[in-house]
Amino acid sequence: MIGLTLGGYFIRRYASIAAWNFVGIGVLVFIVTFAEVSSRSAGLPGYSTNWALSLAALQTPIILLQAIPFIGLIAAMATLISLNRRYELVVTRAAGVSAWQFLTPICLGAFLFGALAVALLNPLAAYGFSRAQVVEAEVRGAKTRANSDAEQWLKQRSGGEETVIGAKAVVNDGQELVAPTFFRINEEGTIYERLDAERAFLRDGFWELKTVARRRGTAPAEHLVTVEVPTNLRPEFVGEQLARPEATSIYALPGKIEVARSFGLRANAFATHFHSLVVLPLLLVAMTLIAATVSMRFTRMGQSATVILGGILAGFLLYVVSVLVKAFGSAGVVPPAVAAWTPVVVAMFYGVTFLLYKEDG
Repeated sequence: MIGLTLGGYFIRRYASIAAWNFVGIGVLVFIVTFAEVSSRSAGLPGYSTNWALSLAALQTPIILLQAIPFIGLIAAMATLISLNRRYELVVTRAAGVSAWQFLTPICLGAFLFGALAVALLNPLAAYGFSRAQVVEAEVRGAKTRANSDAEQWLKQRSGGEETVIGAKAVVNDGQELVAPTFFRINEEGTIYERLDAERAFLRDGFWELKTVARRRGTAPAEHLVTVEVPTNLRPEFVGEQLARPEATSIYALPGKIEVARSFGLRANAFATHFHSLVVLPLLLVAMTLIAATVSMRFTRMGQSATVILGGILAGFLLYVVSVLVKAFGSAGVVPPAVAAWTPVVVAMFYGVTFLLYKEDG
């Protein structure tokens, strides 16, 4: 049985390497994001270096959260390779400690790293992502990571007419739209009015639009301070249809899912995102087991580049499969829990099976 001193040493080694990787990749992500924001938005009215820096800072946490599995994989591989090169694993195994025993503290470190990412980084990433959408939408026409895909639209019917609504961002749980556009359609199916506003607030029974440009037919745009558009929509429906799951923290997701389902909405995207966050610590454990399959073998001159590349490709394949199955869960093709948990469970069984074969025959 591995002692507390040796187990604590392995955890500290993993934690140190993971922390340095996290900081280094975070700085790299910030620099690349700032360069991307600047290249895409430099010619837009209202652009400034401070605006680009703030937008890059807001977007960095959500990108870092997506990179956590790779950080965990690299940290596990680097930890095991460094222990091998300094003969520490050789001495440990010669003392009668099995692979399962010295992998346990490293897997525990990976689990704690994932738990901290979910508990601390996720709320920061959700807030930053939500704010980034608002900040980016204020510079009209900006096309960067937060709203790189097309605007989302929904349709409402109220008082015998239809209204098609789109917005660059949705904040305050569906109660506020940033840079919205309203197309109002009469009973004959003809668009008779277009409303472009800076903000739209969902009140009790109507949308309140602020700083509106109203267009009817070929007449010049009419600028109004406020316009009210009747509606029977609820904030939960608007948030489920237009908001991105990444803009909601893990602490608010269960309540949001429950309320959405009480209104008859499936909320598959939010449920899948919630389960993917819950399973993240176990995903890092699976990444650690994958790293162990390619990093524990002792070689006098260091690890083979081919073997290390194989471990990285295996981790990348697991990540791609997780993202693909998560898309199926968000679309309702498979249950959200199955979409989030299946790739991780399969990867863990693969790692355990491989290590059993190598260690116990």
